[in-house]
Amino acid sequence: MSSVTKQKETLTSPTFSLQNKLIRVLWRFVYILFFRFSPVPFFKYRNFILKLFGADLHTSTRIYPTVSIWLPSNLSIGSESTLGPFVDVYNQGKITIGDKVIVSQGAHLCASTHDYNDPLHPLLLAPINVANDVWICAEAFIGPKVSIEQGCVIGARAVLTIKTKSWGVYAGNPCIRVNERKDFS
Repeated sequence: MSSVTKQKETLTSPTFSLQNKLIRVLWRFVYILFFRFSPVPFFKYRNFILKLFGADLHTSTRIYPTVSIWLPSNLSIGSESTLGPFVDVYNQGKITIGDKVIVSQGAHLCASTHDYNDPLHPLLLAPINVANDVWICAEAFIGPKVSIEQGCVIGARAVLTIKTKSWGVYAGNPCIRVNERKDFS
């Protein structure tokens, strides 16, 4: 098969299945009507809705109503973790968040990218893993294929595209390790 034929097949074949697209349309409808404008303290109610769409959430997970989630079934969150106001969970790829994690307001988690070496720029799904006891501060960006190890702090407005080491404090753009955090586990 020639490379031109391969390119044409890639162009015509959908990135996501029809079922995936229909679920996302239904999710957006439910999100707008029942999730987005729910009262802030109704965490269990929002968890129930997310679980209906396949999210794997602990009962103590707290997700604010203004959180934007691309596809609930690609999201897994452990106990006592929080997604704060206006967090953007762009989880075309899987995002796994551990226990006692805080994702502060306006943070953006992006679990996909494109192959810039291919002229068609096909989508690449690249999971994000966040270990226990992590704090992702306000408006930080967590890029695709990133693993945040236990106890890390990612500073406000930081851009993280690398794997971290446990109990480190990371800041800046590009994000670098700037300090250590006391291990309280």
